[in-house]
Amino acid sequence: MALESHIAELMRRHEDLEQRIEREFLHPGSDDLHITELKRRKLRLKDEIEKLTLAAQQAA
Repeated sequence: MALESHIAELMRRHEDLEQRIEREFLHPGSDDLHITELKRRKLRLKDEIEKLTLAAQQAA
């Protein structure tokens, strides 16, 4: 059960990053480097979610 809640938290953080990226694109003076860093963090979260989801499926 702890793994499922951890995955849920990672998914929430992934969605938060998605919303932050979208808001950054709406601002005309947004920093491209900052957006790139947010995208990298989002991708790392996605990879972690996929890895943990696969591990949870194999454990079941």
